[in-house]
Amino acid sequence: MKNIYFISILLIIITLFACNDNPNTIVVYTTIDQVFSQPILNDFESQTGINVKAVYDTEETKSTGILNRLIAEKANPQCDVFWSGDPIRTIVLLNQNILYPYKSKSAKGINQLFKDKDYYWTGFSARARVLIYNKDLLGEEDVPKSIFDLTKEKYKGKVTLANPLFGTTTFHLAALFTALGDERAKAFLMNLKKNDIVLASSNGDVKRRVVKGEQYCGLTDTDDANEAIKEGANIGIVFLDQDGIGSLIVPNTLSLIKKNKISNNAKKLFDFLLSKETESKLAASCAQMPLHKEVPIPKGMLSLDKINPMKIDYNTTANKLNKIQKYLKNWVEK
Repeated sequence: MKNIYFISILLIIITLFACNDNPNTIVVYTTIDQVFSQPILNDFESQTGINVKAVYDTEETKSTGILNRLIAEKANPQCDVFWSGDPIRTIVLLNQNILYPYKSKSAKGINQLFKDKDYYWTGFSARARVLIYNKDLLGEEDVPKSIFDLTKEKYKGKVTLANPLFGTTTFHLAALFTALGDERAKAFLMNLKKNDIVLASSNGDVKRRVVKGEQYCGLTDTDDANEAIKEGANIGIVFLDQDGIGSLIVPNTLSLIKKNKISNNAKKLFDFLLSKETESKLAASCAQMPLHKEVPIPKGMLSLDKINPMKIDYNTTANKLNKIQKYLKNWVEK
């Protein structure tokens, strides 16, 4: 009888703890560089007392490693919140029925362009794709103003691009295919190859090569460009095609992963990451452009409304990404 009583009490205690999600650890998969994302997650832990376990991609497999892991874990998800550096992989997961819709109170004020219509994902803090150039090697009059300038003879062997099978470079090329059409986009890539484009391992490697003068210029993201300037490198930044197709804007996105039970703490983290305070911190640490209009930005940093963005539909671009993967792989290996 005593054993039965003891077991009953034990079961009640276990049930109470199972129903209380405060002690739970929230698992976040993120493609954002740890140096920028970890302080934000640490702030959340300090303010709420909720533990956060973060899983990061490597620099070389940026975005793709986490994406494949989430797909592999679909039947038994280990992740609560997916913090992506671009919307394309997020939409791939949406098409795989891996995401759970959530309309966050913190999303108020963010343009609907950067939200899924059914709230399977919400965008915040954006980067842009830019050209960086070494000022010791290129004078102002010689700097490319359009992405199509990179195929000109005078830049032969002097331009670097991250491996397009990973990270935001994949997104950039998928956006070009969407904006230009397959025929023009393929012709552009072939002309880059003929002009001896140098493939780097990552956007960070693009930055390193240009800073060291190994290549004159390269395509990367504003956060990498900003990091180079903070390190004292003598580089310039160009938002390409401001009189043409525009520069690609790359918002972060947040999504909840579909599970048997969606944790309230996961929603709290979601709300926290979408807040104006988080956008302000990311603007200061890595020059990410806030999507909330009321967020102040650091001196010298362009606001989103000062840039001519590439006009693309993120869902269309995500579908295009799937269709061009084989072509991009062949392009890299040739």
